[in-house]
Amino acid sequence: GWLPFPRMAFWWFMLILGDLVFYVLLTPIWLGLRAAAWVAELTSRARRS
Repeated sequence: GWLPFPRMAFWWFMLILGDLVFYVLLTPIWLGLRAAAWVAELTSRARRS
């Protein structure tokens, strides 16, 4: 089927916006959480030994 151009443009805009939000906001948050968990594990391991 053929889509009207405004709907297609809106779809691409939302897709790109979602990608930007995911990569710009969520990735640093996820990496920060992983780094914090890694540091916590290392410190607990160092304390145990």
